[in-house]
Amino acid sequence: MTETKRALITGISGQDGSYLAELLLSKGYEVYGMVRRHSSPALSRIENIIDDITIIYGDMADSMSLDFVVSTSKPHEIYNLAAQSFVGISWTQPIHTSDITGLGVVRLLESARRYAPESRIYQASSSEMFGKVTETPQNEKTPFYPRSPYGIAKLYAYWACINYRESHGMHISNGILFNHESPRRGIEFVTKKISDGVTKIYHGRESELRLGNTHAMRDWGFAGDFVKAMWLMLQQDDPDDYVIATGETHSVQEFVDKAFDVVGLNASDYVVVDKQFMRPADVDILHGDYSKAKEILGWEPSVTFDELIEMMVNFDILSIGSTVK
Repeated sequence: MTETKRALITGISGQDGSYLAELLLSKGYEVYGMVRRHSSPALSRIENIIDDITIIYGDMADSMSLDFVVSTSKPHEIYNLAAQSFVGISWTQPIHTSDITGLGVVRLLESARRYAPESRIYQASSSEMFGKVTETPQNEKTPFYPRSPYGIAKLYAYWACINYRESHGMHISNGILFNHESPRRGIEFVTKKISDGVTKIYHGRESELRLGNTHAMRDWGFAGDFVKAMWLMLQQDDPDDYVIATGETHSVQEFVDKAFDVVGLNASDYVVVDKQFMRPADVDILHGDYSKAKEILGWEPSVTFDELIEMMVNFDILSIGSTVK
């Protein structure tokens, strides 16, 4: 009889963690999810599957807790999605971001090396590592130039994973994921801020939407598509690093315009550019080349830019209790 695969997902309560858990459950995995202990745990994204997974409390800042999590779950696959993941906050919390998003990965790798050395590990790397890009589009060979404490921490974790892979023979793959969104996106992210703002304006609860740099260009995909790439990486015989993106780039302004279009409103009537939302150093353009993932993993995005925006706005509209008029 074939042994049921066990997967450990750190950061399971986040956007990606919830989609990944659903995917793994559909494939027959036994899923363990690591979350930090809070007085009021934020588990809303996984409420629909909470009875089908095993929650373990742990913290990327605490090596002993990670030892406990890994030794208890005995995972065949580890998906590290835990991080201080908001770029904007990383300027006001650079030490915390470095500790959790960067050094925390080394703590997890050490726990895996000791208690699950045969496990296959996925590390959530980020297109923010490219930062001030030196070429467009960006692929696995593009030089890195991070422009935020978050990007720097992610780059540290990326190279730590490669070092453990080469030094200890561990099966570790980095997924260099470009921006990926969904109705489950946190409100602190600009795409959710836009869809939520459009919804409130549509329902007459707000009269304006204040944003920072609307000229920034991003490669936006659907989180549900991207978690499939994570899983595919760990099904390969050999570990490797892959850019996961859509191959398209759009400005924040385009995202705003299309979001307002969904509800039949004109963005220029409501959007205000506010300097307080400008970052000390911004990334001008991110545009991914996912040809390696397509060739080796057989992965391609399925949700278009327009479909993604419509999905997010309609979800927010319905969450308040009515449809678009």
